[in-house]
Amino acid sequence: MIDRDTRKKYWFALYTKPRHEFKAQQQLHELYIEHYLPVIEVVRKWSDRKKVIKEPLFRGYIFIKADEKERLTALHQPSIVKTICSEGKPSIIPEWQIDNIKILLQEKPEVFVSEKLEIGTKVKIIEGPFTGIIGQVTQYNNEKWLSVSVDLLKRSILLKLPANCVVKQV
Repeated sequence: MIDRDTRKKYWFALYTKPRHEFKAQQQLHELYIEHYLPVIEVVRKWSDRKKVIKEPLFRGYIFIKADEKERLTALHQPSIVKTICSEGKPSIIPEWQIDNIKILLQEKPEVFVSEKLEIGTKVKIIEGPFTGIIGQVTQYNNEKWLSVSVDLLKRSILLKLPANCVVKQV
């Protein structure tokens, strides 16, 4: 952890509400707070068409370069939940790491960010008939399917779900 001058600007990672990265970007832009939302283009396939869309490289995160006052102002925005901290203090991200992300994305590479959930991780189901239920990952098959154990009525129910139907429970 670096001792920091509260007037100097540093890069911070902010955690956003789920799927609010672009709203957070807009809110920070309106406040003239320097921010960076790394995005990638992905092809999404629907039953009747394919479309290229922009997605955040890191779901749930946006970066700001701010002094302490601006960081606190950013935290009051409806789409922003908290600053990522280490040992109870806001984590400062080195400028070179942000620069490396920018350089990497300039070439528009095919990028995959693995959000693999480790066995034993608590997750919340966000889609389907079990939406809102919290369980624990018991198996992870081929990056697409999870087995989630849910305790209901003193019984353990094992569900096989697509990985994109759950989020890590914080």
